[in-house]
Amino acid sequence: MKDRSEVVHQNFISSLKERQLPDIIGSARLDASVLRREKLVTLFESQVLSRRLDLYARVLQGMGEGFYTIGSSGHEGLAAVAEALPLKDPAFLHYRDAAFLIQRSTKHAGETPLWDMLLSFCAAENDPISGGRHKVLGSKSLNIPPQTSTIASHLPKAVGAAFSIGLSRKLKNIPLFDPRAIAVCSFGDASLNHSTAQGAINSAAWASYRGAAMPLLLVCEDNGIGISTPTPRNWVRSNFEHHPHIKYFRCNGLNLIETYETALAAQAYVRNEQKPAFLHFECVRLYGHAGADTPHAYMDEADIEAIEAKDPLLQSAALLITNGIMDADHILHIYNDTETRIAAASKQAVKQPKLLEAAAVASTIVPPPKAPELLLPKNKVSDEMRAESFGSDFKLMDQPQHSARLLNWALHDLMLEHDHIILAGEDVGPKGGVYNVTAKLHKRFGGNRVINTLLDEQSILGLGIGLAQNNFIPIVEIQFLAYLHNAEDQLRGEAATLSFFSKGQYTNPMIIRIASLPYQRGFGGHFHNDNAIAVLRDIPGLVIACPSNGRDAALMMREAVRLAHEEQRIVAFLEPIALYMTRDLYEEKDALWTHDYPAPDSQDSIKLGEIHTHGDGTDLCIITYGNGYYLSRKAEKALKEQHGLNIRIIDLRWLSNLDMDAICAAAAPAKAILVVDECRETGSLSEELMTKLYEQLDDAKPMKRLTATDCFIPLGKAYASTLPSVESIIDAACAVTKTKTIKRKKSA
Repeated sequence: MKDRSEVVHQNFISSLKERQLPDIIGSARLDASVLRREKLVTLFESQVLSRRLDLYARVLQGMGEGFYTIGSSGHEGLAAVAEALPLKDPAFLHYRDAAFLIQRSTKHAGETPLWDMLLSFCAAENDPISGGRHKVLGSKSLNIPPQTSTIASHLPKAVGAAFSIGLSRKLKNIPLFDPRAIAVCSFGDASLNHSTAQGAINSAAWASYRGAAMPLLLVCEDNGIGISTPTPRNWVRSNFEHHPHIKYFRCNGLNLIETYETALAAQAYVRNEQKPAFLHFECVRLYGHAGADTPHAYMDEADIEAIEAKDPLLQSAALLITNGIMDADHILHIYNDTETRIAAASKQAVKQPKLLEAAAVASTIVPPPKAPELLLPKNKVSDEMRAESFGSDFKLMDQPQHSARLLNWALHDLMLEHDHIILAGEDVGPKGGVYNVTAKLHKRFGGNRVINTLLDEQSILGLGIGLAQNNFIPIVEIQFLAYLHNAEDQLRGEAATLSFFSKGQYTNPMIIRIASLPYQRGFGGHFHNDNAIAVLRDIPGLVIACPSNGRDAALMMREAVRLAHEEQRIVAFLEPIALYMTRDLYEEKDALWTHDYPAPDSQDSIKLGEIHTHGDGTDLCIITYGNGYYLSRKAEKALKEQHGLNIRIIDLRWLSNLDMDAICAAAAPAKAILVVDECRETGSLSEELMTKLYEQLDDAKPMKRLTATDCFIPLGKAYASTLPSVESIIDAACAVTKTKTIKRKKSA
C-alpha cells in the first residue's frame, strides 16, 4: 500500500520539474488584488514550512523521537487567514492550523516556529508553549491560547472571550485582550456537528441578537470528511449561508488570493459591526486523519487521487509562476531547502531534555500567582456606601440569618470591592436565582455585571472561561449539580488544562457556583437531588468548596474570590440546597442553624483546606461535610443523651486540597472514626478519606463509613431512603464504637 504522504510529496516535485501545474481554481491575477507580491511569497513559505513539518513529524515518529502526527496538510491556506488578522486578535485554533501559527509568527520579531514546533513534536521540556506536555498550537507572544485535539470544546470559551472584549469596554478592568480586538475560532466541518459547537454558535447568535457586542470570527475548515465519515455535500453552506444572525463568508481555501481577500472582508465586518461572522473555508485533507490512519480503508483510490490533485501547495506554486514572481526551480529550491533546515534542526531537537519525573509534569497544573500589574486593587467601600447599596438589608445585618441570605450578602460585598467580578447564569438576574441567592444583585449592579444567560451549561462555563482569560473574575452558576454533567468537559478538558498545557502562561481563574446535593424533601427527584461529585474530584487542580452553613459560605466565598483573583485558581463552590433556608437544628424555631454575617473588614477567614472541629469528645470522631455535618450535629445530641458518647465532628469544608495532616491531628484523640458521606458508596469522597486515614494514622482504630446507596434519588416520600439519616448515623456510631443502645424512657 502506498504511503499517501510520500505520493503527495513526489507529485509536488514532479509537477514542478515537468512544468505540469494544475489549473488555478479561482482568482489567478495579483494585479486586481490587495495582496502584495512579496506577501504572497511569505504566505507560500509559511505553507511550505507547515507541509514539511508535517512530513518530518512522520520521520521523527519512525525514529521513536516524535509523538504526534495529526497534520495540517491540505489546510495550509490558513496562512492567508492569519495574514488578514492583526496580532492583537486572540486565536483559538483548530489542531490543523500550523500554517496559521507560522504565518502569524512573521508579524512578531524573534519568533522561531520551525524550532518551536520540532520541540513540540519531540515533547521536549523546553517547548515554549507546553513544556513537553503535549503537541499543541499555541504561543503567548502570538496571542494563541493553546488547544489540544479539540472536538469543538474550544468554541464556548471563544464565544466567552469575544463577549469579554465587548464587556471590557464598558467596565473597569485591566483587560488582557485589546478592546479593539476580535476573537477568532477555527474548527473542522465534522466538529461543527458536535453539540458543543452548535450550542456555542447559538449562544453567539443569541447574545448578538439581544444587542451584546460579539466580535467573533468563526472559521470552519471544511475538508469534507471527519476521520472516515464524509460530510454531506454542501452541508456546511446550506446551514450557514442564510443564517439570520451570523454573517456568512465563503472562500476557496486552496487559493491564497481569494482566501486573503475574503478573510479581510470577514474580519472587517466583525470588527466594525461587533457581530459574529462565519468564514466557510473550503479545503482538502491530504493523507489520512493521522499517521496511523489509512484512507484506503474507507475511500476509493480514484477519490484519494482526486483530492490529492487539489494540493494547495501546487495551487500556490501556480499562482507564483502565473504572476511572474518565481519560476519552478526557485519554488523547488524553497521546498527542498526547508526540508534541509528542518532535518538539521531536528538533530538538535531530539537531544533536548524531556520531562521524566511526575512532579515536573504536574508542576503546571496549579497556575502561578497572578502578575502584580494585572491585579486590580480592591475598592475602598465605606459603611455609608454599603448602607446605600444594601438598602433595607443593611438593617438586618446584626441579626442571624440563613445560608442563602448570608451568601447573597457576601457576593454583594465582593462585587462592591471588585469591579471586575461578573455573575452569570440562568435566572441569576432579576429573579435572583432559583433559591434567591442572587436576589437584588441585578438591580444594584446592572445587567453588565449580573448576566442572565441562555439555558446551556456548556455556554455558561465557556462564558466563564472566556471572561477569565480576559482578566475578569467570573462567578458563574450551574443551577443544579445534575445539570453540570453534560458540560463537565468545559472544566476538565478546557478550564483546568489551560495552565497545564501552557506552562502557566495562560490561565482562566473562575468560580463555579453549583446548587448541589440532596435532602430536598421529595422535590425534583434525581434531576435536582444529585449526590455525585466524583466528576469534579476527577479534575486535577480544581478546588472544591462545600460550606455547611451561612457563615462558612460567606467566608469561603471570599476565599474563593481571593484564590481566583490572586492565585488564578478554579473553584467549584458546592452549595447544599437543602441548607439554603434551614434555620433550625434540634427543634422548630430554635434558630441554631442561623449565623451572624461576618463583616467584610473582620479578621475572620477560612483558608483553603482549613477544617472545622466541633466538640472535643474522644469516644468517636465523625468526619463529614455539607448536609452530613448538619445531620451529624443533630445526631450528636442523641449520641450523648441516649448512648453516652462524647464525640467530635470534623466539617471538611474543602473537598479537594484535603489537609490530611490537619484531619488526622483532629481525629487522632478519638477512639473510633466514622466517615459520613452523603454521596454514593462508589466514587465518593469517603473512599479517599478512608484510604488516607489508614495510611496516615499512627495507631489502628475502628473505622467505618456511612454513605448513600449506589442509586439515583427518588421523588416524593422515598427521597431520603437512599441517603444517610440521623438514625443511620446513630446506628453507625454505635456500631463502630461497639456501644449498646440505651433504652429511651417512654414518654408519659
